[in-house]
Amino acid sequence: MFVILRWIGLGCLVATGILAEPAHQSAAIPRGPAIPAAPSNDFVGPPGALSMIIEPGTAAEVDTGRRIYLDGIGANGQPVVGVRFGGVETRGTAAACVTCHRRSGLGAVEGNDQVPPVAGRIMLSDDPRALVSMNARNFKSFNLRHKPYDLTALGAALRSGTHVDGRELGPIMPRYELSDTEVKAIAAYVRTLSIEWSPGVTRDIIRFATVITPEVSPARRKAFIDTLRGAVDQKNGNVVAHGQRTMSAAEMILQTERRWVLDVWELQGPPESWSQQLDERLAAQPVFALVSGLGDGTWAPVHDFCERQKVPCWFPSVDMPPEHAGTDFFSVYFSRGVELEADVLQQHLLAGNTKPRRVVQIHAGDEAGRGAAERLRRGLADGKNRVKVEERVIATTEPTSLKHAFAKIGKGDVVMLWLQPETLSKLEATPVPSGDVYLSGYMANGEQAPLSADWRQRARMVYPYQLPDRRATGLMYFHAWLGIRKLPVTDELMQSEVYFAMTYLADTLMDMLDNLHRDYLIERAENMLSLRESAKAEDEAREMSIAKHHLQDGTQSAIARLSRPEIKKIPRPIPGKAEHVMVKRESTTAYPRLGLGQKQRFASKGAYIVRFAEGQGTGLVAETDWIVP
Repeated sequence: MFVILRWIGLGCLVATGILAEPAHQSAAIPRGPAIPAAPSNDFVGPPGALSMIIEPGTAAEVDTGRRIYLDGIGANGQPVVGVRFGGVETRGTAAACVTCHRRSGLGAVEGNDQVPPVAGRIMLSDDPRALVSMNARNFKSFNLRHKPYDLTALGAALRSGTHVDGRELGPIMPRYELSDTEVKAIAAYVRTLSIEWSPGVTRDIIRFATVITPEVSPARRKAFIDTLRGAVDQKNGNVVAHGQRTMSAAEMILQTERRWVLDVWELQGPPESWSQQLDERLAAQPVFALVSGLGDGTWAPVHDFCERQKVPCWFPSVDMPPEHAGTDFFSVYFSRGVELEADVLQQHLLAGNTKPRRVVQIHAGDEAGRGAAERLRRGLADGKNRVKVEERVIATTEPTSLKHAFAKIGKGDVVMLWLQPETLSKLEATPVPSGDVYLSGYMANGEQAPLSADWRQRARMVYPYQLPDRRATGLMYFHAWLGIRKLPVTDELMQSEVYFAMTYLADTLMDMLDNLHRDYLIERAENMLSLRESAKAEDEAREMSIAKHHLQDGTQSAIARLSRPEIKKIPRPIPGKAEHVMVKRESTTAYPRLGLGQKQRFASKGAYIVRFAEGQGTGLVAETDWIVP
């Protein structure tokens, strides 16, 4: 079977020209010094062992090329100038190569448009294994092979838009005004891009780490590690002697599948000591990326470590990413956390006909509570819609502190509780204030917030997740997976985030093939997420439906390891109901939808305002549509 699949895959790749022999060189296009082509080779080793047609540049040339590529600044210190679409001038940052070809040099896909890779081992060599997937929806779409560029051909491509094979490049590619020195500098820089695998990668394994901050409770820590380990064990269980059980033709031929190794980095002590701890861990054992992660307070030292060391931070479960996270590169998050909730509440409060007389914010002095309160205070204090904001900090160890925090609050006031579940559980003996009361969905653990009946009746919540009844459909596959792994549901929101982070990582790495570079991981995350979520939701719905059907007719279930009781829990499609398994879904997570674009770092961008449903259950009723501030 393996031989047959390998033969089919090889046919697909040859048909697309990926494994075709490189064409013979044509006559060089005039201008710029030409460098003879390096002899071809049968490269089968790791990236970095390959000779290229252009020799390495000097450190000064590489630095000049870096400025042109990343910043659009020429050798003379002035913005580079190019012309697109036959006459539209572009200059400086807008003309920088990185805008389209990305930091990795491995290109991108925007809709139906493909931006080809320009990294050295692809553009400057004839390595037949230098393949880049150019379409997240079609694994048979790869970069087109061509003969390697020399300096003359590269100059023609940059100045006149002429491909090495003589055809004209697309109109979006600028035709630059560049000197020979600048062309040579660009060649020197792109020659360095995506050459060697990033640290943490070998031919057989790829090593990751996850980070847990000290304030995480033991129960939450256990649920996190068990879920994470379950995902890694499943991934490694799918790796067989000749690769993964389910793989694309390119993966099978190139043998790019690797076993995962996961280290758990548990931080100790105050946040100011974490940076040194992380540096020491990384020096002792390099990893490709930090995957998932758990923090109930500040995450800034971990984030800053990742930016400084250029290590991806992949969808951690945290309440408060640092405020500058949206402008950094190496970290991607589910959302802006409590800062997003503050912005949503601000928009909601100011959208009504009557502004609140005063907003009283109550928190326990923790990092998330302080940061969220400051964000909301700034938002309500700015502009023409100024609202008086008061902040009250409670001492969780003093029984009278809660009582004092709610003193002298009237009907025209709004109370915002930035409190964790253990503090909310102590409100039962405190009278509910007469003003409107709001909770943080992130900090309160959503609908599981431990509130008494009186508080549930009055409280509203900023809720950044999909509503529970709809979420049940989107997480059906996740719950079935927990059943297979015999993992209890102790924190659905956090556990589902961990599960998504690991399955999306597996899908992204599969799409990356052998291009295991840290910056490329983040670029693929941006490029794939929306399409992946839509396709994954459809696939899961189809598999669950097939499993249900196979249970009825006695044949083998498509989800082979689901037990009969577990399959029986899958709801049957009901005519007229919008949220059932046969209906198109947009998400496989606790969020209504996830999506990233270039330079976006937060996949979910809004929240609901909800109230608790009547009774003692965990039902919620949306009082607003999805609010995106």
